[in-house]
Formats: sequence, C-alpha cells, structure tokens
Amino acid sequence: MKIKSLYILFLLFSLTVIAQTKVSGVVVDEKNEPIPFANVYFKNSTEGVITNENGRFYLESTKSHAFLIASFIGYTSQEIKLEKAVTYNLKISLSEGETLREVVLISGKMPKKNNPAIDILRKIWARKKQNGLRQFQHYQYNKYEKVEFDLNTIDSATMKSKLFKGMEFVFEQMDTSKITGKTYLPIFINESLSEVYGDNTSKREKEILKANKNSGFSSNQQIIAFIKDLYADYDIYNNYLKFFDKDFVSPLSRTGIDVYNYALTDSMFIDNKWCYNIVYYPRRKGELTFKGDFWVNDTTFAVKNINLAVTKSANINWVKEIYIEQEFEVVNDSVFLLKRDHMMSDFAFNKKEESKGVYGKRTTLYKNYKFNEPKPKEFYKEEVNFIDNSVYSKNDEYWSENRFEELSKDELGVYKMLDTLKTVKKFKQMYNLVAILGSGYIQKGNFDFGPIFSTVGYNDVEGIRLRAGGRTYFGQNDPWRLQFYTAYGFKDDQVKYGVSGKILLNKKNRLILEGGNRRDIEQLGASLTTTNNVLGRSFASSGLFMAGANNNLTSINLSTVSLNIEPVKNLTLETGFSYRTLKPAWDRFSLDYFSSDSSTGVESEVKQSEITLSVDYTPKRKTIGYGVERSTVDSPFTRVFVNYSQGLKGVMDSDFDYQKIQLYFKQPILVGGFGRLNVITEAGKTFGEVPLGLMSVVPGNQSYFLIENTFNNLNFYEFVTDEYATLQLEHHFLGRILSRVPGLRKMNLREIVGIKGVIGTVSDANRALNASGLTYLAPEKPYWEYSVGVGNIFKVFRIDCSWRGNYRNLPDANKFAIKGSFGFYF
Repeated sequence: MKIKSLYILFLLFSLTVIAQTKVSGVVVDEKNEPIPFANVYFKNSTEGVITNENGRFYLESTKSHAFLIASFIGYTSQEIKLEKAVTYNLKISLSEGETLREVVLISGKMPKKNNPAIDILRKIWARKKQNGLRQFQHYQYNKYEKVEFDLNTIDSATMKSKLFKGMEFVFEQMDTSKITGKTYLPIFINESLSEVYGDNTSKREKEILKANKNSGFSSNQQIIAFIKDLYADYDIYNNYLKFFDKDFVSPLSRTGIDVYNYALTDSMFIDNKWCYNIVYYPRRKGELTFKGDFWVNDTTFAVKNINLAVTKSANINWVKEIYIEQEFEVVNDSVFLLKRDHMMSDFAFNKKEESKGVYGKRTTLYKNYKFNEPKPKEFYKEEVNFIDNSVYSKNDEYWSENRFEELSKDELGVYKMLDTLKTVKKFKQMYNLVAILGSGYIQKGNFDFGPIFSTVGYNDVEGIRLRAGGRTYFGQNDPWRLQFYTAYGFKDDQVKYGVSGKILLNKKNRLILEGGNRRDIEQLGASLTTTNNVLGRSFASSGLFMAGANNNLTSINLSTVSLNIEPVKNLTLETGFSYRTLKPAWDRFSLDYFSSDSSTGVESEVKQSEITLSVDYTPKRKTIGYGVERSTVDSPFTRVFVNYSQGLKGVMDSDFDYQKIQLYFKQPILVGGFGRLNVITEAGKTFGEVPLGLMSVVPGNQSYFLIENTFNNLNFYEFVTDEYATLQLEHHFLGRILSRVPGLRKMNLREIVGIKGVIGTVSDANRALNASGLTYLAPEKPYWEYSVGVGNIFKVFRIDCSWRGNYRNLPDANKFAIKGSFGFYF
C-alpha cells in the first residue's frame, strides 16, 4: 500500500513538473465572423500568437496558465478562464468597443497619423545601427544550429497507408507541434556547431564549421547545402527579409507603414527592462508580408523578442506557413544580442487546412559573444576547396558535451529510427528513386548510367535519336572521373559517341586537367559565348519538338585538352587546346568557303586548331562538393566570363589564323518588393578571315520552350556576325501586379516582362570568303524583340508571348511566338 501511495505521489509530482498548457480555437466577432490577426496570449506572460486569416489559433506553453486573453483593435478584450491544462476548439467572441470603432467597421486598417506604435517604429529606425552587432567593429560568437524535417497531419489513414507498409515502427516517434497543434513525425535531423567571426569595417564574415551530424546522411554535402540554402540567414532590422528566393517586407522596414497596420497593445517588464508590445498585420492580401507582434525596449528601442508568421495569401508555392521567433538577451545593461532564433515552415502541395505536408524547423542558438578582437585580413580569405572530414565524424560523447541544449527524446529517436530504416528494403528503394530523379543517373556499384533525361531526341538529319551513357562514381568528392556516351540516329544510320576524363591535380586551388573527344551532330550557333565542353550538346539538335525546319546541322569531330585553376574563391582561370573538323551533316546544308588551296577553289570541310584563355568570375556563388566535379546551388549570382581564342593555321593541317575575344556578363538585381531584374549582355569580335563554321551565329530558338540567351523570334542562322553585342532585360514582378486584380488574386500568378536586342556586322573579307549559298545577314540595324509572360500557372508552368520588334518583312520571319517552360519554384 505504501509503495502504491508513493507511486501515485511520484506520478502527480511528475505531472506537475512537466505540466503543459495547450489551447486551440477560433476568435469571432458578434456576428460569428472570424477575426484574423487577433492577439491571443496567456495572462501575465509574453507567450502568445496572432490568429490566422480564418481567426484560428494554437498556443502551447511548458508552464501552467489559468487564464487566456484575446484582444483586437476596436474590440473589448476577453479574458477566458482555462479549466483544464488542455483545451481544444475554444470559441472566443469579442464585442466591439468604443475606441477606433469607426476604423474597424470601415476597413480594419490602423491610422498612420497619431499612432503611438508608428512613433515607436520611427525610433527603432533611428537606433537600429546602434543595436546588436552593428555597434562593434569586430565580433565573434559560437553558434549551434538544429534543422529538423517532420511529416505532419499524421492520422490513422496515413499509418495504414501502403507507403509505410513494413515501416510502421516509425510512428513510435510522433509528437505534437506547439505552434499548429498538429501531429507530426520527425524524419530527419541535422546538427551543426560553428564559430562565427565578423568585421563590420570591411563587411566580412567567416563561419568555421566545427562539427556536423545528421540522421542517416552524415557527410552528404548536397543535403547539408540544401538545408543551408533553404534557411538563409536574415536580420529583422533590414528592410527586406529573403526566404525561398523572395523578398518579404520586414515589419521593422522603413517602408513597413505602407504595407502593415501597427497597434500598441501592452507594456510590461521583461528581464527587468520596460518594453512595449506592438501588434502588426498586413494592409493587403497577396503581398509578401508577415503578421505577428514584437516587444521593444523603451530606451534603446532594441527588439527584445519578435514573432513573424507569413499569411497564407502570400504568393509563395509549396509553403503553407512560415513561423519565426527570435529572442534577444541583454548584455551590459544596454546591448541586445540575438540569443535564440526558431523558424518553422510547413511545406505542402496546397494551402488547405487539412492538407498533409512536411515541417521544416530550424533552431539556432548563440552564445559566447566577444567584441573588438580584430583578426588579420588574411583570416577572412575564403578557402577555395577545403573540407575537414573530421567535422562529420564526431562521436555521441562530443555532441552530449557541446550541444547548447539537450535533444528531446523524440529528436534522439530520429537518429535510431533512420539507422533502422536504412536496413529496410522498401525504404532503400524509395531513397534510390528520389536520388535518380534528383541526379538523372541510375547508380550501379561505382558506375552511374545516364543522364536518363537525354535518352530520346529528334532532328531532321538523324530522325529519332537514342542515347546511352554513364560516368564513374565512387563518391561525391571523387578526385577523378570518366564519362562517355554513344548515340544512334535511325534516319542517318550513324553511331555517334563522346568520351572525356578529368583529374584533380591539386585540391587546394582546384587545378584540374581534362580532355576528351566527341563525334556527333550539333547545331552551331546555339549560343554566342562558346566553350569547349567536349560532352556538351545543344537543345537545338537533340530536342524532341521544333517549330520550322531544323536541318542546318553540322557533323563535328572535336578533341580538347585543358587545364584550369581557381586561385581565388569563385575566380577560375583556364587554358586549353582544341582540334576540330566541321562538315555539313547532310547535303541540304553547306559550310562551303572559297579556298586557293583546293583544286576546285571551294572547300566544304573546316579543319581548325585553336588555343583558348578564359577568365570566369562568379562572386557569391555557392557550390557543393570538393572533388573534380561540383554542383552550383541554384541561387542568383553575378557572372563575368571573358574568353580569348587564337586560331593556329598550319598546326595539324589547320585552315585559319584568327583571334576572337568574347565577353559575357550576367547580373541579377533584387529590386526590394518589386521583384528581380535579370540583366545579361554579351559582346564579341573576330579578327581575321573565317568561314561560316567559325562565325558567330546569333542564337535563334525554334523550340517550343524558353531557352536562356536565345532569341525567341529568330530562326537558326537568321543572323550571322563576326562582331556583335547583345542586351537582355527580364523583370520578374513575382505577382505584385496580378495579386491586386480581383478574380486573379487567388491564382498566385506571376508576371514577367522582357526585351532583347542584338547589333552586329560581318566584314567584307568574310563575306567574300562565303561559298555556302547562305546569305549573310547581320543585324547592323539593331534587331530587338519583347515579351510578356505569366508564371506560376498551376505552380509549375510559365508561358511567354514574344513579338518581333523589327525585320518583320524577312522571308519566314517569325513575328509572334509562344514559348513555355516547366519548373518548381517557391
């Protein structure tokens, strides 16, 4: 009996210690209409949330609370006594108050004048450079980051699904979200520890990764880089916060008063600092904005804590909700420094309340701040190609000692669960399928077959074309790689092939030797700025569908050898030698040129040796991998590429002596809340006499798809030049215009406008050399075209209409074209 009594006492004590208060429900007005963006919080605490657009909320605390308060501007606050620790589906009704009654009845918008919340906001703007890390010349701190992915909205039907047959044990790790109240199943976790150093005078920052661990994929840089790119760092004091490649207006932005309503709702002591509470919510739907509240100190006007939630009406795909919490600690009585940052994203195919999806949660903790301990300039120099494999092999004891906070039981269970899952045949099959779709290759042992997406093609010369190939693959950081392919055209009854190899001679500066040979059919002039990628192949000669004739194809036999090095991060220097022969792929196309060396006075084949020197600079580019090949993270970055080519007449029976210089420049420009402008310009000139096969052909686009750096209304070989300059401007408004059109707002469409132009000439000497029968037409009067497009159709499709601006009377001129493209974008 005593034992049983002790057990009951222990149980009651345990329940008291771990007691939680959970409450969910809806806030409505007197007409039973939901009140969006109402403030709901536990009495005498800073723990609260803002209701969503449907007036619904979920609030959870590790503490016991007896009262809940709901309030909204223009309504009388309601205090609700909580009878139980867990209360779901609570309905709170607010009645209209006297203050701001007229404003609420008209539009619910807060005034900009005589608003104490906006007066406080202006003081935040004035002091923001004096708050946080900005006030120190040098800083450093330790950072711990934990990222977790969870399947959410788990129900009995999900558990019985055939998808999880044989893997039912994973449901032992289920939990409930403290933000949404939904059941979720942790499926992946990644932890990292790092040291961060910064210099505000030179605006440099360096992060040194000390340890990284994740469940099941311990050293997979692709997954780690994906996580880093998915959850980019941000500063709430900036005017715009970038998430998922989009600029959201910060509630602390200087332009915030144009897009947000602000209301001063409360004030109290937090950590012995008197703070004001300001609630904010969007003035309009469909814009990239947040709802939430923040507490700000009354003397420094530094933010003490803030929460931000993206509204469901925001024009963003695959993300149903984004929720952010930041907490700042007070150092030396007046310095507010970030202590904790938590971000949760609810990824789903649609934004319906009951839709299933995946939670992505990132929690970052900061500590051990130090200031004004300068580092030499060399310290901030980025490593070109450095990986410390010991970072990914720290044992459990190391993590137990160095984590900033302990993992929960469920989080620890994820590691064990993934270890078990990797032994399940069905899971391995699912994982392999995802890997194939992501890479385009099918891995068998140490060899990859593919890429599978280029297996079938079609053109006028080859007819239906089948292609098969592969590459060696021992790991993501292979120091060498061999690749090959073979192809067969059913119409020309010919076998084509390509083979290449590359080896990393020096890891530190990425000194790479590569070479190869290709015998194939291609469309010359598929791009203006050329490279000697031996296995490269243009869409023009391998696409399945084309508009108009696609018969100006060339048989090429190309051999190359090159050496490239990256002496500075994202600056690549390359030199190479190539030899190629070019001849028409069939008798309906000619590359003929006049030659005194021929008995007939005309040659139909070009033999050419060439050396090249190139410089490729890509600042802020992010890459994955440390081996001979690496991938680029898909994020906008500047690119400057300069290439010099020298023809070597007589070397290996080469035909021509010439010099060619080419420049390519791309600059993405983020225009705040107005979207992104992409600027691309190219220029080039060939010195010396060259035939058609060595000319610069303005790239047309006869496909039905959008292809960057081509002209949508031009056919192949419509313009030929030996000196050219182009300019392309394309602006993505990201739905800012269409979101304000009634009837279109809910479709989340995104508008794009563009204009392209080219100017070029052909020298008299090169015209005189031409015997191909093709009339050289150069855009001496600049050619231009313009386009209007709509993207995000069904979230995956974009369609552009383009018009030819001039040269409209040419034979077969394409005055109007419609092009499309598929893609998965946030």
